Amino acid sequence: MQVNNDVRTVRHCVFNLHVHLVFVTKYRRDVFSGRVLIDLEEIFKNVCLDFEAELVEFNGEHDHIHLLVNYPPKIAISNLVNSLKGVSSRLIRKKNYPEIKNKLWGNMLWSPSYFAGSCGGAPLSIIKQYIEQQQRPH
Repeated sequence: MQVNNDVRTVRHCVFNLHVHLVFVTKYRRDVFSGRVLIDLEEIFKNVCLDFEAELVEFNGEHDHIHLLVNYPPKIAISNLVNSLKGVSSRLIRKKNYPEIKNKLWGNMLWSPSYFAGSCGGAPLSIIKQYIEQQQRPH
């Protein structure tokens, strides 16, 4: 795979796909500290690499996190999210952080829901205008 700025290429495809993901902790409990977020970032980077994706940006607060991921078109966002949440939950829970252990029980770290928003590139109005201006043959 070649990377040129934000445009990536594989054998038969040129793409520039980014998704903004937001994961919320179970029961919206405030369980994240700085050290937990550092571990989460490393876990998310490794999961993304397994999907041939790239974690472009990561940050979070006490009860939720934000990710910006550049991903190839062969990846279903739902599969990427399931892996990101599943692997991170398993590995973070293994570390027995007291801030998590005291506020969450069972094997859950994340709420089952998530936000995914496509982002990057030109605004939709510009793309629509560009497509409308194509020279359609008669």
